[in-house]
Formats: sequence, structure tokens, C-alpha cells
Amino acid sequence: MDDAEPQHRLAVAWDDALAAYDFGPGHPLAPVRVVLTIALARALGVLDASNVEIIAPEPIDDAALLTVHAADYLEAVKAERHAIEFGLGTADVPVFEHMHEASRRVVGATLAAAKEVHENRALHAVNVAGGLHHAMPGNASGFCVYNDPAIAIRWLLDNGADKVAYVDIDVHHGDGVQAVFYDDPRVLTISLHQNGHTLFPGTGFPDETGGPHAEGFAVNVALPPGTGDAGWLRAFHAVVPPLVAAFAPTILVSQHGCDSHRLDPLAQLALSVDGQSAAHAAIHALAHQVCGGRWVAVGGGGYALAEVVPRTWTRLLAEASGRPLDPATVIPPEWRAEAARCTGVEPPTTMSDGERADYRDFADGHDPSDPIDRAILATMRAVFPCHGLDLSGVW
Repeated sequence: MDDAEPQHRLAVAWDDALAAYDFGPGHPLAPVRVVLTIALARALGVLDASNVEIIAPEPIDDAALLTVHAADYLEAVKAERHAIEFGLGTADVPVFEHMHEASRRVVGATLAAAKEVHENRALHAVNVAGGLHHAMPGNASGFCVYNDPAIAIRWLLDNGADKVAYVDIDVHHGDGVQAVFYDDPRVLTISLHQNGHTLFPGTGFPDETGGPHAEGFAVNVALPPGTGDAGWLRAFHAVVPPLVAAFAPTILVSQHGCDSHRLDPLAQLALSVDGQSAAHAAIHALAHQVCGGRWVAVGGGGYALAEVVPRTWTRLLAEASGRPLDPATVIPPEWRAEAARCTGVEPPTTMSDGERADYRDFADGHDPSDPIDRAILATMRAVFPCHGLDLSGVW
């Protein structure tokens, strides 16, 4: 690491113990997906770059968790109680042995990533095991026990960050992070997701715009099922860059759930790995444009365990390192054999789905009868005026 200036370093928070966040056989959120991601990134040399450093998750105490979560909820998690009132013991969040320890370790990894950036030891930091964005202050939800992005954002605010922008590209609405900061104008939350009328958690509509002290600081783009690369990227570029630029955050935090892929078994968007990688690149560029490159990225959902998650997040890591992978990169056969053994699914042979990930800019014109354009318009009309952004031509 001596040949890399601190401001150009990528910190990757990882320890094999992060795989202990495991709800058991048959649960969709299988830890093998992050284990395979790190293995693929190593196999392709992404983690060997001179500016990339693996950092260990830091131990955290209850004080960090209590900045977001309620004390009685923590006690229920520690006791491994089957308590429906706390969202524990459900099909989504079954109780498992050492649940508290495994869950706080994920938080520790995201906190370690945030501290690396905030304290100027790295310009970018990634925790692919994080992104548990559904956990609420008083209950577990949607495979998520503790809300690591929210806890990291709270730590940043408590330690001198004036404003934090949070961009969530998971197929599911980032409801937990939104809820924590719904009335806090220091945090801009933006979520692009499948419409809540058709998918868990059933929220994330354009009229969810923030509390009375933070009107316009919660932003939701609810996209119709079947949206592919072109429509998704059109929505992203119409909404995210202008809002983040107007907000001018101190640091950018992003959640990179890859369950928006067309192969994902739990949702109905239709992105490719190439479209998802184009989103990673756009978020990376945005960090440099608005906050001096200070960027913390976490994982999230993604349930095509061998076909999608490792490829998408390895490309995210490569993007964050400043050395994006050629989409035509061939996946090592040894990794493919191990992935097939672990998952029973034959992985693709290259890092691409063969898509161009092109889109038409919204500024070039829109069609009010198109469902994607209607979703974009609804979001723009709900929040752009709160940030002084021009809506002429879109009514």
C-alpha cells in the first residue's frame, strides 16, 4: 500500500467471519453469495491492486447499535427470542445461534468502511456483506436484523459530516434507512426500486417525501415490473445526479442490491449485470463530482447466488478501485467449478451479459403515456421544487 496515496485508496471491509450472518439452509440470503464475490474478486486480481486494502471489521458495542435501534429490540436479538413483535422468528428473519454477534459484525464492517473514508485513510470503501436496509429501529424486517447503512450514516453525522446522501439501487425500497432519517434534512435518501404495489415492502411511493422538517429529502422512484437497463438508467440519470448535486453532501453512501437483475428469483425488474455496472460507474462518478470522491458502498439484496451476485459486486469492487473490468473478462474455470459445487448452478463464462446498457436521456423528451416516464415525472414533481430544481418542460 506504500505506493498509493491515501486519498486514492480503496478499503474493502472483509473477514470470513462475515459469512456467519446465516439464516440457515434454504434461506434466500445465503452467505455463499458474498463468499463467492470475494473469491471471484481475488481470482481476477481486483483485490491485488496496490491501492486496495482489505480491512477487518471492527468490534462494536451496543452504544453504536443504540444510535438507531431500540434497547428492548437489542435485548430480544441477544436472547434469540422468537418474538413476532420484534420481527424475529419469521420466515424472513428466522432466529439463529449467535444472531446478535453475526449481525453486529456486519455493522462493524460498514462502520469500518465509513471511518476509513471519513478519516481520510481511503477515498472509497466497500462492504459487500452490508446493505441490510430494511431493519427498523424496533424490529427486524426483510432478512435484515441491524440496519448497517443507517448506523454508519448516524456515525458520520455524529462525527462531523454535515450532510450525507444515501442512494439505494436495490430492487426493494430502502424503507429502513428512509424511516430513520425521514425528518432529518442532513440526510438525502434516494431509492430506485420496483413499485411497492407489486413487491415487498409495499412502500416507496413518490409522495413519501420526508417529514415536516425535511420535506423533499426522501426521494422514491417506483418503477414498473419489467423495467430493463434502458428504462432504469433513464430514471436514475433523470433523478439522482441533479438532486445529489443540489444537496451537495459531505459524503455519499450507496446501497448496491443486485436483485434488480432479470434472473433474480424474488423480483421482477429486468436489468443485466452490464446495466448494474453502469449504475455503479455513475454513482462513482457522482461521488467525485459532488463530494470530492468520498464514497462508501455496501451490498444488499441479490438471490441469483452464482449467476449474478459475484459478477455484479466484483465489478463494483473493480469500479471502486479505479480499474473497471473489461466486460468480456473470462471467469476462471476454477472459480466456476467451485461456484457450481456450492450452489448447484452453472455460472456464466464471462463478466458480462452481453448488453450495451444504453439509455435515452430524459432531457431529450418524455412520453407521459409511458409507465417508466410517468414514474420519473411523479418523483420529479414531488421533490424537485423542494430543491429549487427546474421543472419547466416536464409538466
